[in-house]
Amino acid sequence: MLLENPIIKLRALEPEDLDILYKWENSSTLWLHGNTLAPYSKLALRQYIKDALEMDLYQSKQLRLMICLTEGGHTIGTIDLYDIDAHNRRAGVGILIDKEYRQKGYAKLALDLINEYAFDFLFFNQLYAYISINNKKSITLFKKSGYEETGILKEWIQRTDTFEDVCIYQLLNNKQKE
Repeated sequence: MLLENPIIKLRALEPEDLDILYKWENSSTLWLHGNTLAPYSKLALRQYIKDALEMDLYQSKQLRLMICLTEGGHTIGTIDLYDIDAHNRRAGVGILIDKEYRQKGYAKLALDLINEYAFDFLFFNQLYAYISINNKKSITLFKKSGYEETGILKEWIQRTDTFEDVCIYQLLNNKQKE
């Protein structure tokens, strides 16, 4: 079944996800992997969830799905398609696995599911990810899912008193070329 395998499933945001999103979005240790500079209020996150439920992904240019264990349904992370470009049929990919569930293969399973969904259902041509050159675990994850490094953005993100390079990883939908 689409967005599901025997171990995990990807599902839409629900109002009940407010507390877990609040925890993840306000963890300053995770901010360095994204573009967050300040905490989110529960009010802002409530509105985000409401908008996600009401808008389609082509309007919002984003799709956030919660990663849940198939057995028991426990939410362990989130995966996003962002900057969705309908005309060029591409999107960025971001993923977060809760600290307690890392290094168990769940991120690879979720990434493979979102790749399949983007290519086989949304008919995207490509997915991409911007990954800090020092984020070795994410680089390994994306490579294992078939993404290739296609470029480096020099001094792209600021880290305290220095700047860090970012690698661009892309996965092309080769099924469309067959």
